[in-house]
Amino acid sequence: MGRNLQDGGRLRPVDLARGHGLSTQAIRNYEAAGILPGAERTLHGYRTYTPLHAQALRTFLALVPGHGQQTATSIMQAVNRDAPEDALRLIDESHAQLLDDRRTLQAVEAALRDLDPVPRERGDTFVGPLSRRLGIRPATLRKWERAGLVQPRRDPRTGYRVYSEADVRDALLAHQLRRGGYLLQQIAPLIAQVRTAGGVAPLESMLRDWRARLSARSRAMLAGAAALDAYLDHRPAPPG
Repeated sequence: MGRNLQDGGRLRPVDLARGHGLSTQAIRNYEAAGILPGAERTLHGYRTYTPLHAQALRTFLALVPGHGQQTATSIMQAVNRDAPEDALRLIDESHAQLLDDRRTLQAVEAALRDLDPVPRERGDTFVGPLSRRLGIRPATLRKWERAGLVQPRRDPRTGYRVYSEADVRDALLAHQLRRGGYLLQQIAPLIAQVRTAGGVAPLESMLRDWRARLSARSRAMLAGAAALDAYLDHRPAPPG
């Protein structure tokens, strides 16, 4: 079956491009990047493709929504250099990242469920201990402060930043949201609303959107896996 798909018909770059709304230059770029197998050339130097190239293109485009452009490219490069184990490892890593993202969302939801009105201060901390707790650099906390995510006070004697219990809560929440892929300018108003309202209602629509995006990505990975499985099935066996 693989041999028939390889040899059954010749296609021009425009034939591959037309069905996917791509330019012929994009097809040439995909070949140069290793996303498509190398094309044969006519006596006049024109590229000719086969149905196998068309399936490679469909596979790549099916992989992108679930894995992203860079990982999808690496997966196709691995398959086309006859290293399917490398491709499968990349897919496993994507699934592991998706699982980690789901756990992050669950952690954010758990943190928000337990979020109480701003508590009375029962102990302060400084930038070093807080940054170590979060696993980030002190410079990141200062960047968050400039963006309005945290509002530490200054010790009047030393000038050091002092983080109250409420500040620590805001920093933990900001850290989880950053791991969820949200930008500082998206997080800042949410933190401000939670800080002002002492509740989590402003975040409910964002969490629904986050869950929907993870579900869509998971479904996209299934579609990509089906396309890749078919492509692997139809590729000719490596020589030797």
